[in-house]
Amino acid sequence: MSPGHAKVSVLYLSSSSGPGGAEQMLCSLAASLDRTRFRPIVALFRPGWLKEQCESLGIETYIFPSGGIFQSEWIKACVHLVRRENVTIIHAHEFDANVQGTLAAFLARTPIIATIHGKHYYWTALRRRIAYRFISRYATMVAVSHDLKEFIAQKLGIVRDRIKVVHNGVSPLPPISHEDANSFRTKLGIPPCDQVVGVVGSLYSVKGHRFLFEAVPCVLQRFPDTTFLIIGRGELEVALKEQVERLGVGKKVMFLGLRHDVPQLLAAMDIFALPSLSEGLSMAILEAMMAGKPVIATRVGGNPELIEEGRTGLLVESESSQALVKALEILLCNRDVARQMGIAGREKAQSEFGVDGMVRQYAALYMVHAK
Repeated sequence: MSPGHAKVSVLYLSSSSGPGGAEQMLCSLAASLDRTRFRPIVALFRPGWLKEQCESLGIETYIFPSGGIFQSEWIKACVHLVRRENVTIIHAHEFDANVQGTLAAFLARTPIIATIHGKHYYWTALRRRIAYRFISRYATMVAVSHDLKEFIAQKLGIVRDRIKVVHNGVSPLPPISHEDANSFRTKLGIPPCDQVVGVVGSLYSVKGHRFLFEAVPCVLQRFPDTTFLIIGRGELEVALKEQVERLGVGKKVMFLGLRHDVPQLLAAMDIFALPSLSEGLSMAILEAMMAGKPVIATRVGGNPELIEEGRTGLLVESESSQALVKALEILLCNRDVARQMGIAGREKAQSEFGVDGMVRQYAALYMVHAK
């Protein structure tokens, strides 16, 4: 941007502040913008992980509580912020923020980008379908995967040409030596001879943890020297821990909760598994690929856009513990194959799904609307 030109102010809206993939993507995007050209501002419906992350990165962050869509007080507050801070463009994420952000943008006469991160059963409620059709008429709609774009077009009745695709991107992870990874495993109490299977994801039903746990007893029968690391928190934590105990595998499954040392945890893993029932474009899978780990994931959402079957990982049917057993056994008994998949996965993530590419695409959209 040439001297004398004002920065483009981008107001990011999120109805969630938890440590999920959409929130992680928003934080990474806002933090990675060229500050000589752009000024990021974040407005959230509630405090939490995302607020803490944004503030730690020096990003202006506001909290506007909302009790749901069509909240007039929230919309008034957002319009006031847009005008006071001379916001150039609004970038909203997820359903509530997309709806209320579009209403605020319409009233403030400000362009808006509405990014959709997952399916979340939008099509089952008539009012949600109507809301997204309204959004599509005013906002630039973005889906994080081609699969999600097709879903939106088919289930919500939105013309495909009105939906752009911008894949999520992740930053390279800090290098961690083999020695440091082994030291970290020791600190976690993992036996030195064990192979480690890990999963990173909120403990919600959509992540499918219970199907992975159903597979664990069969895997341990053939590969008893295996430890499973479960990273994340959520409403199913108690129920999932009870399931593990009922299956008699509690000593080989470690629940680690919400962690801030995910790069070290990924380095400690041999295999990354994600048994999701639905995905937009998984940030967890992308980070695992960046860490050079072979990935086992379900054939849902944008997962096939990330994982090349047999080259960077294995895809299995969702809700199938037996399919997970077979895939885990393949990689646990073929360590060289697993290692090569991890190397190929890192190369694919670096070349196709880096944060810089995602930022360039969104920055280009911002500049189109800034003219």
